[in-house]
Amino acid sequence: MDPATLIGIVGALGALLAMIYLEGASVTSILLPAPMLLVFGGSLAVTVASVTLPDSIRAFKALPKAFTAKVPSPHAQIEQVVSLAERARKDGLLALEQEAENVNDPFLKRALQGIADGVDPEDLRAMLEEEMITRERTSRADAKFYTTMGGYAPTIGIIGTVVSLTHVLENLSDPEHLGHMIAAAFVATLWGVLSANMIFLPVGNRLVRVAELETERMTLLLEGMMAVQAGSQPRALRERLLVMVPPGPAPKAKAAKDDAPAAAPAAAEAV
Repeated sequence: MDPATLIGIVGALGALLAMIYLEGASVTSILLPAPMLLVFGGSLAVTVASVTLPDSIRAFKALPKAFTAKVPSPHAQIEQVVSLAERARKDGLLALEQEAENVNDPFLKRALQGIADGVDPEDLRAMLEEEMITRERTSRADAKFYTTMGGYAPTIGIIGTVVSLTHVLENLSDPEHLGHMIAAAFVATLWGVLSANMIFLPVGNRLVRVAELETERMTLLLEGMMAVQAGSQPRALRERLLVMVPPGPAPKAKAAKDDAPAAAPAAAEAV
């Protein structure tokens, strides 16, 4: 789990609470049910109205990803692919069918099964690429749902403020309560801007980033599996895949194991 979204949202709301405290105001002054109901309920309603019902259901189901999605380690993926390449060179491509049974990732499982079944490389690549495109399109649609909410929320908040100010104008004969009523009227605008910039837009952008990382992960697996099917040498495959990812700490244990065979011939030549 990558806690960046949770940390960011909590930090932003914490900064807001700190400002309220430093200004000498009360938190209860902005926790008004009516404007909060309008902003959150109205923004959700008009967003649902702008898409299809299945889109809305998928977006609701995708929401936990913004907080619980695990950022994949490309180096771990590379080592997994290299391990599969070593197994294929040692026991043949049919051995990958057994490996597929132990894999939880549906994308990698499908690739391994296709290789073991002898699917034509071009057909297998086309099938996996279509799956990647479909997943990315669906993930971006989920993210767009929340960024759309972030676009509607400020305007919904302004609507709430206008409605409240209309109520204020109806009570000009009560000057003692005008200040409180005007302040309460602007709470709707506050929640509209706040919810958009501290909740909806960050969640939407997070889902976009998660979709990008997932696409990068599947691209790495795709190229790796195609190389395994072509019979690439594991060491060369590792080097090829490493240039596809940003620099970062790579596992050392596996590398040390791979370097051992190379060191032995060198020692033999020295003798």
